[in-house]
Amino acid sequence: MPLDFMGMDPETKEEGSATVWVHHEQQRIIIQGVTADDALTEEVDSTEWVPGHAVGIPAHESVISLPLRMVPILRKACDAAERAGLSDAAPERAEDSSPSGDA
Repeated sequence: MPLDFMGMDPETKEEGSATVWVHHEQQRIIIQGVTADDALTEEVDSTEWVPGHAVGIPAHESVISLPLRMVPILRKACDAAERAGLSDAAPERAEDSSPSGDA
C-alpha cells in the first residue's frame, strides 16, 4: 500500500480533520491540515529563514497549520518512514544540515 495512514487530530469531530500519512512510492510524509490564515501566511512568506535562500512561498507550496497535540502522530510518521528506508532516498548534505524547503 503506497499511502500509509498514521493518524488524525485526536480532537476531530465529524468533518474535516488534520491527518498524516506516509506515501511510500513518493517517499513523502503527506499532511492535511488547516490552511494557514492570511497573517501567518504573510509572516512565513516575508521571513528569510535561511540566509541566502529565496524569501516567499513558491506557487507549488502551501502553508498549513497543525495543532501541537499532533506531534506524536508526526513522530510516528517520521519513524515509519525511517523504518521503511524512505529517509535514505535524500541524504542530508554534510556541510548543510538546514532544511531544504522542499515541502
